[in-house]
Amino acid sequence: MNSLLYTIAVILVIGWAIGVFFTAAGSLIHILLVIAIIAFLLGVIRRPNAI
Repeated sequence: MNSLLYTIAVILVIGWAIGVFFTAAGSLIHILLVIAIIAFLLGVIRRPNAI
């Protein structure tokens, strides 16, 4: 599940970067960035400690 969240986060960040450069999708791109950040934070929070 962790790798799935990271994959989704990476795809969304790439989509956001493409949208910023082409500015075709407007505010939808910024929503994708927020979703990517939330997915990344969930992955970090849910990661079991390796200690």
